[in-house]
Amino acid sequence: MRLIVPLICLLILFSCKKPVSMKDDVVFLSSDEMQGRETGTAGELLAADYIAERFSDNGLEAKGTDGYFQDFTFKPSSNPHEETEFLSDRSTDSTVTGRNVVAYLNNEAARTVVIGAHYDHLGMGGFGSLHRGEEKVHNGADDNASGIAMLLRLAEMLHTNEGTEENNYVFIAFSGEEMGLLGSAYWVKNATIDISSVNYMMNMDMVGRLNEENTLAVHGVGTSPIFKQTLMSNNKDFSLSEFESGIGPSDFTSFYVYDIPVLSFFTGQHEDYHKPEDDAEKLNYEGMDKILSYIYDIAMDLDDNGKLAFRKTKNESEEVPAFKVGLGVVPDYLYTGSGMRIDGVSEDKPAQKAGLKKGDVVVKMGDSTVVDLMSYMKVLSTFDNGQKTKVVVERDGEKIEVEVEF
Repeated sequence: MRLIVPLICLLILFSCKKPVSMKDDVVFLSSDEMQGRETGTAGELLAADYIAERFSDNGLEAKGTDGYFQDFTFKPSSNPHEETEFLSDRSTDSTVTGRNVVAYLNNEAARTVVIGAHYDHLGMGGFGSLHRGEEKVHNGADDNASGIAMLLRLAEMLHTNEGTEENNYVFIAFSGEEMGLLGSAYWVKNATIDISSVNYMMNMDMVGRLNEENTLAVHGVGTSPIFKQTLMSNNKDFSLSEFESGIGPSDFTSFYVYDIPVLSFFTGQHEDYHKPEDDAEKLNYEGMDKILSYIYDIAMDLDDNGKLAFRKTKNESEEVPAFKVGLGVVPDYLYTGSGMRIDGVSEDKPAQKAGLKKGDVVVKMGDSTVVDLMSYMKVLSTFDNGQKTKVVVERDGEKIEVEVEF
C-alpha cells in the first residue's frame, strides 16, 4: 500500500507536464515510499516506471527489449570473487530480476555515446550498508538519485540541441550496480544497439555533494588521449581530481573492459554514504547544476571529434595493499593536498578512541611520512592487531600527536 502514494504523485506530475528539476527527481526517487530501490523490489520497479515516463516526456525513443525496459535475471552470490551468472529462468525463489531503463536519441549518426547512471540502492540495508542498528530505509539521494537526476536533465538538453548530430545518444539507468555492476555488465553483453558503434561512455555516480573547494573527481581520464585536454579546456569551476584508470567501483568499468573510452564523475564519499541519512535535503543542487553544465560542454566539445581512440590504463586498484587492521576513518578521496584528510570517523574504532576528527589531515604514522592516500594505505598495511603507534595530524594549522591502538 505504501507504494500507492508515490504512484499517485507520479501520475499528477506528468498530467500537469510542468518542468521537472533535478531536485524534483531526487526528492521523488529518494522518498521513503521507494523503500530504498533495492534491485528486484517493488520500489525499484516504481522508480523504473518513473524514469521511463521522464524519458518519454523528453521525446526519447524506447531502446530496451520491452519498450524502455531491459530485464535481467540472476542468482545472487555470497562470494564477492565469483562472477554472477545471468539466467533465463525466473521461476525459482532464489533468483532476482533487475531492470535497466534504456532510451535513445537517434541522430542518424554512425557513432553512439552512452550516458549512464545507476538507480538502484540498498533497500532497507543489509549487505553493503554501513548503518548499525534497527532496519531503516536507505534512501540513496546522493547514491545515486543524484546521478539519475543529472542523466534525465542531460537527456533533455541533448534532445533539444540541434548541434549534436555527429553522435547518437543512449541513456541508460542501470539496475544492480550495488550488487556488482550487474545491469551495466548485462547491457554490454546484450546491447540494445550495435556495441561496436559506441564511441565513448560517460557515467555519473554520486554527483550531489560538491564540496566548498569545488573538487570533482573524474575517473577514466587515461582511457582516451583526448580526454585530459577536453576536461581542462572546458573547466571553469572545478578543482579536478583526475584518475587515469578505466577500472573502478561503478558502471563505467563494464564499458572499459570492452575497450570503450570512459569518463565517470564523482563528488566524493561522505559520512552518510550507505546509511539511511543520505537524504535529498543534504544535496548541493547548485553544485549539481555546475557539474551538469560541465558534462554537457564536454559532450558538445567531443561531438565533432569522430571516433575516439581507446587507450588501456593501469588498474590502480591492483596497487592497493592488503590490511590486517583498520584505523576506522573514511578518507577524503578528493583531497589534493599533502597527507590523508579524514572525511568521517567510525564509532568505537581506533581513530575515535584516539581523538581523531573529521577534517584532520594525517601526515605521519609511526616513523613514516604520509604524503597522500596511497602512502597512508601502504603504511597502514604494515601494522598488526594489538599494535600501538603514534599518529601526527594537522588540525586548524597545528600539528597534534596521538597514540593509536589497533
